[in-house]
Amino acid sequence: MGEYKMEEMSLLALFEQARKIHLAASESGADQDAVRKGCEALEKCEEMVSKLGLFSSNETKDDISTSNLKYLLVPFYLAELTEKIAQDDRIQILKVSQAKLKEFISFCEAMELVPEEELETSTQGGPNSFADRRAKKIARFKRQRAAESKLLEIKERKERRGRSTKASALSTPVDTGEEDVLDDDGEEEREAWLTTISLALCKAFDLLEMLKKEEEMLSAIKEKQLQEGDKEVSQAILDERAKRTEDWHRDAAARAQYTKPAPPITCATFAQDVLEGRATVSQVHEHKHQPMIFGPASLVGGRLTNEREIMAAQVFQPSHRLPTMSIEEAGLREMEMMNKWQERNAKLIEEANSSWHKESRKPGPSEEDDEDDDAAQEKARAWDDWKDDNPRGAGNKKLTPCG
Repeated sequence: MGEYKMEEMSLLALFEQARKIHLAASESGADQDAVRKGCEALEKCEEMVSKLGLFSSNETKDDISTSNLKYLLVPFYLAELTEKIAQDDRIQILKVSQAKLKEFISFCEAMELVPEEELETSTQGGPNSFADRRAKKIARFKRQRAAESKLLEIKERKERRGRSTKASALSTPVDTGEEDVLDDDGEEEREAWLTTISLALCKAFDLLEMLKKEEEMLSAIKEKQLQEGDKEVSQAILDERAKRTEDWHRDAAARAQYTKPAPPITCATFAQDVLEGRATVSQVHEHKHQPMIFGPASLVGGRLTNEREIMAAQVFQPSHRLPTMSIEEAGLREMEMMNKWQERNAKLIEEANSSWHKESRKPGPSEEDDEDDDAAQEKARAWDDWKDDNPRGAGNKKLTPCG
């Protein structure tokens, strides 16, 4: 499986191929080339899942469609295959595998797929006593056995239904009840994938604990060798570590084109085409949709030459107004309008908070106000002078009887 061929494969084909490699490596042990090809296919699956935006952090398991549930297992399969890679630097392999397992567990926790017992243990910081660890392992083992028996039961039920359907189709074709069978198949498929994820969670917790213990043992052995070894051995270890670091940086530079975050796909139609294998992620897509044309084949794509064709074109039209743009184009235009509105508001707020704007709004004394103040002062002075010249009751002295 070359790189060009992998680029042209759909997400479903990549996942199924990687799943077969994982199954073979888990049962009998696959060779290193197959394991590395499986890891490469799963990394490509992760990139396509990220581009298509199949999962969101604000969703739960009920919001995910049945056809997309299987892709939750991509980091778990990648962690198990990475752990089987044979490499001199075993500690680095253990760290990468643990990171993928933690990613799988945290995402399942966001999807509300992790059991409450495991959540309580993680919030308490892990069981400390031997009895608590034993009880946790027993409960996990029971969940694992229950999931395995449930998967076996679903498989046998599906095989029995397939045999009965084939026998009934050979004997008498019956059209009634096909929708119920399809609904049962959809419910069984969803139940099977949820059970598979539950089984993978049990294995992920056990594998994570085992890898942590192995990493601690290898780190302790390496520290002991460094402490007990002489200067020549220490220098050789340092040279080997420097060489591994250079090799790791060289490999990281080669993988940079795959590890960079890919731009998301914003067109729902193009994303559906990629999921169903009609298009590839590497294709350039623009939000240009051809308008729908109604009418007979003679009018579609042709020019209206006579009155008969003009009348026929007016007849064969939909009863509603056709959209002038797609949903994606409308969303992009609304985003552009919102960005302009936010920029204009930010500019207005900045101007309102600036010093020159505040100074220009300060009320200052104007000429009209000065004239009004002078007129009021003159009027008040004239009234005071008149009251001085005419004291109160001065005009009524001759009218009083005793005046």
